[in-house]
Amino acid sequence: MNAATKLAGGIDVFVDLVGRITSWLAFGLALVMGANVLFRYGFSLGFIWAQELEWHIFIPICLFGMSYALLHGEHVRVDVLFASFTPRTKHFVDVVAALLSMAFCVIVIWLSIPYVYQSWSIGEGTANPGGIEYRYIVKALIPIGFAVLFLQSLSQAIKSTIAMRSA
Repeated sequence: MNAATKLAGGIDVFVDLVGRITSWLAFGLALVMGANVLFRYGFSLGFIWAQELEWHIFIPICLFGMSYALLHGEHVRVDVLFASFTPRTKHFVDVVAALLSMAFCVIVIWLSIPYVYQSWSIGEGTANPGGIEYRYIVKALIPIGFAVLFLQSLSQAIKSTIAMRSA
């Protein structure tokens, strides 16, 4: 096993762990949403912080879930075209897609860091009375989530390059 294969395997283990931990947030989101519906329609009570909590929980599910989905092959692919490709061509397409994904991740990370820094420097909170403060913490998940996606794309590029060479 060479160093590249070990690197890809280590990234896969890390992303799988992050994805499994993050998946528990879906349970928390379901509880918060259920409680919001119960309080709103059962008791005519609504809480701004509880509504904001829904999307505060949803954000890491999306940002870390995209890497987990890529790892497990649950991402979107045009299978109608892909199915007719030779194995070598399929691996080549996967390498190109991984490289494009990595480039996109770098752009998003690069552009989001000043956005997060500005939010942090002003201590950005909610604009809604009674909402959740410290919005910059949630915004900080943007570059972190895309860094994890960058790593998983790197792993995919390594694995597809090795598979393409042996095909």
